[in-house]
Amino acid sequence: MLKELFAPVDMTEGTPWKGIVAFSIPMLIGNIAQQLYNTVDSIVVGRYVGDNALAAVGSAGPLLNLLLVLFVGISVGAGIMVSQYFGARQREELSETIGNCVTLTAISSLLLMVCAPPVIRPMLRFLNTPDSILDWCTSYLTILMVGIAGMAYYNILGGILRGLGDSFSALVYLLVATVLNIGLDLLFVAVFKMGVSGVALATAIAQSISAILCFIKLARLTDIFDFRLRYLKISRKHAWTIVRLGLPSGLTQAILSSAMIIVQSLTNSFGEMFIAANVIVMRVDGFAMMPNFSFGTAMTTYAGQNVGAGEYDRVVKGAKQGTGIAMGVSATITVLILIFGKYLMGIFTETEALVDLSIRMMRILAVGYIAMAVTQSLSGVMRGAGDTMTPMWISMITTIVIRVPLAYGISWLTRTPELPHGRCECVFISLFVSWTMGAVLTFFFYRRGKWKEKAIK
Repeated sequence: MLKELFAPVDMTEGTPWKGIVAFSIPMLIGNIAQQLYNTVDSIVVGRYVGDNALAAVGSAGPLLNLLLVLFVGISVGAGIMVSQYFGARQREELSETIGNCVTLTAISSLLLMVCAPPVIRPMLRFLNTPDSILDWCTSYLTILMVGIAGMAYYNILGGILRGLGDSFSALVYLLVATVLNIGLDLLFVAVFKMGVSGVALATAIAQSISAILCFIKLARLTDIFDFRLRYLKISRKHAWTIVRLGLPSGLTQAILSSAMIIVQSLTNSFGEMFIAANVIVMRVDGFAMMPNFSFGTAMTTYAGQNVGAGEYDRVVKGAKQGTGIAMGVSATITVLILIFGKYLMGIFTETEALVDLSIRMMRILAVGYIAMAVTQSLSGVMRGAGDTMTPMWISMITTIVIRVPLAYGISWLTRTPELPHGRCECVFISLFVSWTMGAVLTFFFYRRGKWKEKAIK
C-alpha cells in the first residue's frame, strides 16, 4: 500500500473525478504546506520583530515573483511534456525531457544568482518602497536570490513528479522541508535575532532539502525513464519545446507580477498600515486559493496524460467533473472566510485596527474564489493539452486591460482632501473584477475547443 502511494499514477484509466480528487488531495496538502513557508515567515516577523517587518516581507513578494518567471516557464513546459510522454508511453522522449529540464534549471539559477542581487534595491526604490522597510526588503530578497537553486529545483522537479502522476512523493518531501522551515524560522529570528534575514535564510535552506529529496526520488524511477548523464546534454528539440510550451506561462507570471508591482506602488501610497493589511490578506488568500491551484495542476496532469493517449472524450468528461468539484470546495471556503475571517487575521498581529482593516479587504475578495475555481480548472485542461497561449492572453486582458486601470481609476475617482490617494478598497475591488472576468473568458475559450489541436507531435 505504501509503495503504491509513492508510485506514479496512470490517469488514463478509471473514473475521471476519482482520479482527479485522489491526485488533488496530496497536491492541496502540499500547496498548503508550501504556503506555510511565506505564512510562517509573516507570523514570526510580525510577532517577534513588528508590523513594519511584516510589511517588508509582503512588499518583497511581487518582485520575487517577477524574478522567478524563468522557473515558472520551465516548470510548466516540463509538466506538460512529461504528462503527455508518460501517457503515450514514450520512454526515450520522457528521459530527454527530464534531463533537459535539469540542465535548463541549472543555467537559469546561475543567471539569477549573478544578475538579480545588484538590481534588487534600485527596483524597490522604483516601487516607492518606504524607507522604513527598504533595508529589510533588500536583505530578504538578496538572500533568497543567492539560494535560488534550491527553490528552483524543488518546484521544477516536484512538477516533473506530478506530471508522472506522483503527487504524494512531492507532498512528503515538502512536509519535511516545511517542518524544517518552521524550526529554522524560530531559531534564526526568536533565538538568534536575525530578523527578516533569518526567515529568508530558513526558507532557502528548507527548499534546498526538498530539492535534494526530489532528485533522489527521480533517480530511482528507472522503470519509467532513464536518469543518465547523457540526457543532461541540451537537445534543441526538447529544450525548444519546453521553452515554447512554458514561455506563455512564464510571460503570464511576468505580467501578473508586473501588475502586482504596479499595484504595489499604489498600495505603498496608502502607508505602512495598509501595506501590512495587504500582506495579511494575501497570506490568507494564499490558503484560500490553494484548492483552485491544486485542481488546476491536477487538471493539467489529467489532460496531458489523456491527450497523450488520444482520449479526448475522457478529457472533456474529467473537465466537467473536476471543475464542478473545485467550485464546490471554493464555495465552502468562501463561507468559512466570511464567518471566521477576523480570527484568521488575528493570527498575524495583535493590532486591532490592522485586523479590522484586513477583514474588510478580505470580504471584498471572498466570492471571487468561486470564479477562480473555473479559471484554474479549465486553464489547467488547456495547458495540459498543450495550449498555453490562450491562458496567457486571458491573463493579459484581465490584468493589463482590467485590473490595473480599474485600481488606479477607482483610486483617482475617490480622492478627497481627507483621502488624497483615494480609497484603499480600490486594490481589492479591481482584483475581484479581474477574477470574475477571467472566469467568463476562460469558459468561453474552453468551449471553443481549439485546445484539442495543440498536442505535442
